Amino acid sequence: MKKLIKRTLFFSSIAMLTVVVSCKNEKANEKIPGIVLENMDKSVKPTDDFFRYTNGTWLDKTEIPADRTSWGGFGELRKKTDADVLAILNKAIEEGNFPRIKDAKGNKTDSDQEKAVNYFESIMDTVSRNKQGTDPIKPYLAKVDEIKTKKDIETYLTNMAPYGGGGFYGFGVSNDLKNSSMNAGYLFAGGLGLSRDYYVDEKVKDKLEKYQEFVEKILKKFGDDDATAKNNAAKIVAFEASLATPMMTKEERRDTRKMYNPMTVAELQKLAPAIDWDAHLKGIGVKNIEKVIVTDPGYFKEMSTIFKKNSVNDIKLVLRWNTIKNALSLLSTDLETDNWEFYAKTMRGAKKQRPRDERALGNLNGAIGEALGKLYVDEKFPPEAKKKAGEMIDNVLLGFEKRIAKLPWMSEETKKKALEKLSKLTVKIAYPDKWKDYSELEVVSLKNGGTYFENAINVTKWNYKKNMSKLGKEVDRTEWGMSPQTVNAYFNPVNNEIVFPAAILQPPFYNYQADEAVNYGGIGAVIGHEISHSFDDSGARFDGDGNLKNWWTESDAKEFAIVGKKLVDQYSSIVVIDSMTINGQFTLGENIGDLGGIQAAYEGLQIFYEKNGRPDNIDGFTPEQRFFLSWGTIWRTKSRDEALKNQIMTDPHSPGKYRSFVPLKNVDAFYKAFNVKEGDKMYLKPEDRVRIW
Repeated sequence: MKKLIKRTLFFSSIAMLTVVVSCKNEKANEKIPGIVLENMDKSVKPTDDFFRYTNGTWLDKTEIPADRTSWGGFGELRKKTDADVLAILNKAIEEGNFPRIKDAKGNKTDSDQEKAVNYFESIMDTVSRNKQGTDPIKPYLAKVDEIKTKKDIETYLTNMAPYGGGGFYGFGVSNDLKNSSMNAGYLFAGGLGLSRDYYVDEKVKDKLEKYQEFVEKILKKFGDDDATAKNNAAKIVAFEASLATPMMTKEERRDTRKMYNPMTVAELQKLAPAIDWDAHLKGIGVKNIEKVIVTDPGYFKEMSTIFKKNSVNDIKLVLRWNTIKNALSLLSTDLETDNWEFYAKTMRGAKKQRPRDERALGNLNGAIGEALGKLYVDEKFPPEAKKKAGEMIDNVLLGFEKRIAKLPWMSEETKKKALEKLSKLTVKIAYPDKWKDYSELEVVSLKNGGTYFENAINVTKWNYKKNMSKLGKEVDRTEWGMSPQTVNAYFNPVNNEIVFPAAILQPPFYNYQADEAVNYGGIGAVIGHEISHSFDDSGARFDGDGNLKNWWTESDAKEFAIVGKKLVDQYSSIVVIDSMTINGQFTLGENIGDLGGIQAAYEGLQIFYEKNGRPDNIDGFTPEQRFFLSWGTIWRTKSRDEALKNQIMTDPHSPGKYRSFVPLKNVDAFYKAFNVKEGDKMYLKPEDRVRIW
């Protein structure tokens, strides 16, 4: 079944789904345009519609490919990057020259790269998958069938923990939020088929109805007759809705303070008496634990009540569904397609599945990405890119420091602590200094009888064991939360670190051969975005050592809340589609990241020019104009309506279109660069511009 162990890293990323191309093998003398003029629509004034001015011609000429739910620079680059990485993978398969290495016990085992190949080939082996059909999960369904009592249910949930859990809740290990150098145990809610809002928000009632139809359809394929499937589907969805209702809202979950609820086992037992927590924790290998951090006490209290009032058969019904649901993508291709048709087609508007090898690569990256990452870095990442990116990060950090120093709304006392936190920020670039150790992971090759299902189970169990082994131990801050071939970046508040995988250090974010204005408007603003997360409404609750600790004066905290509310209101007024507006509170952290990021990057660019001199105009644009054009280019996006609606419901990032121009309305330097005047649609009165960092 799928890996369901929930990572309790509380980090924020630049984007949900982004990828990039390599430039290592490009000819040195090839012209690198930086800004593609052909994509612009110069019939539109940049002071009225900056998104269209920057991307208008591209918008008119571009159709979203049938196998995508959105398209833009990110999507284009993802497809090319997938091709690059697949070429690397296929080359490794063709050559087949993998070394044998020794594990910790001295036994010979496959290299990481061979394990990556074995995993990929097992996904691609559709003949065996189709021949097996539903057989792989029958032993797990039999375990559900064997349940007779509620005590049996508890035993089942305990026994299934290493396999991804049975649903309802899970246990994971991560930094203690108030003692971030040490690992602690977290108990979290989980197991729903949809995000919470789909069960409680009437605006998306139609999607919940579609989900019930999906459940009914799948149950029929697992032996339920028409009437039974219909009845069981209704029960399952109603049960999930009862679990969803008491869960924290997505807005509440952004307040990490509400998720830090340390309890003794006795206190947990009093809160949720339906489960024998002492037995459960000991059963999963947790012994002599002083406290468990419960992330959502309200949920666990209500879950206990739900367990008590529902019959064994009703709970078994949900457990059976969880087993089926979590395994669909690992089984025969018809079931995999059924899963895609609901989650991608119905929920996000997809028209066609991506090619199988691309999907397999995505699954491989998610499972054991660093095993493939070594090959990617060797083949595609130029060392000079890392060097120049490091220099840029230094300038953007200095730019952020300068902005903090001159904040009009913050006292000197709090500024001092903010600068101290900034000075302790750790930066990771390109790839880990210490790679993950996969020596204890077994990934069986096809020639030795390996299957996708069993290999996925092995990865799940390996991850679980690895995660559980950290409990009570010192945090290893060398670990990465993303593989090098991931085009994204993230901030992790408990480590006070910003991380930039190799793949994002490529065009369009970053091109070491392009002019600095374009680079600072691209990767520079991404760098600034992640730095800003350290000081957004959530990250600002952590100190420089990564501990959840208030370092604000009361008056400064109030001022911060006031300016944050102005940004919330600004975004909440934007109607995106069908009367659905951006959730300004839910997206606040990312919007602060965008606004603070572009401000810090602009400062960093000016610092670079002070050191190296100011360049001439290019293509008729000043360096400052090219800086903002680069930012606008990054966020060119077309989305299907259903994908856009899903993003508004589930994604803490604003849609790309609005990321391209809304922050700029608050940036004085933008007004100067493009001579924005009162009466222009991009104009906001100085007093209405939001100034945070």
